[in-house]
Amino acid sequence: MTKLFFATDIHGSDICWSKFLNAGKFYEADVLILGGDMTGKAVVPVIHQGGNNYKVTLLEQEFSITNEDELKDMVKRVRSRGYYPYITNPDEISELEKSPERVSEIFKQEVLKVVQQWMDLADKKLDGTKLYVYCSPGNDDMEEVDEIVRCSKRVLLVEGQITQLDAQHEMIASGWSNRTPWNTEREEDEDQLKVRYEAMIRQLKDPQNAVFNIHVPPFKSGLDEAPELDKNLRPVLAGQSLKPVGSSALRKAIEQTQPLLGLHGHIHEGRGSTRIGKTLCINPGSMYEQGTLLGAIVKLGKNKIENYVLTTG
Repeated sequence: MTKLFFATDIHGSDICWSKFLNAGKFYEADVLILGGDMTGKAVVPVIHQGGNNYKVTLLEQEFSITNEDELKDMVKRVRSRGYYPYITNPDEISELEKSPERVSEIFKQEVLKVVQQWMDLADKKLDGTKLYVYCSPGNDDMEEVDEIVRCSKRVLLVEGQITQLDAQHEMIASGWSNRTPWNTEREEDEDQLKVRYEAMIRQLKDPQNAVFNIHVPPFKSGLDEAPELDKNLRPVLAGQSLKPVGSSALRKAIEQTQPLLGLHGHIHEGRGSTRIGKTLCINPGSMYEQGTLLGAIVKLGKNKIENYVLTTG
């Protein structure tokens, strides 16, 4: 048997990344798989007020910092929630308000700096073990992330590839999603996703024993229900109205191919498992802002799933 640990949508949280790297030893896993959306969503300005004083607004709450220890604690707190702290001053803030291009440059700079730190940490923590991380960046991850991952010794970029997990099981992987309201980095129409999936599936030697590591869940799987949004991108009925937003191209590919396992993410609220024909599909969900790593342990047997469990840690 091969035991794999899968987690996804950690969105820049340092604490979730550290927990993920420790999960292999903790759960005695043979394989670590990181789904899409590695990176965070926003920069948090840490504004210098003179001396050792700084001001930070985090989640609409303002904090006053008066010494270096408080500053270190705040930076750690911001990073644990998946945001990027940026040390600045009132003058630069005034300039940035006039220059959205510069804001985008700073965001990109901070994202890539942390991704490099993560790769260095993985190479250090997993050195001397048999573990590798199979990674396919998601729709929220900028394309520059790929080159940094490629240079890692222990984190392997598997987007669009066939990966041999063991003697019986192959894996296809893609972080691309169907269209979202936010026009993210890696999304495309369903007919393009269909071509993407078919190109990988054609290369499989034993499709019925394969793992589909696809960031977006299949349409109407119960793993893809997200709050319905109005034209202003606000939740309908205070978020109580849900609608399926997964990929119809992926659902059709699963129905036709019937792989052993589907590993998905994208919809943080979609934690759970379901069957599409013979295929077990799992979305472990995400609680990265709370510093909680949600995951799934799956034991792959010959022509079957021996067992699986959703984890919280």
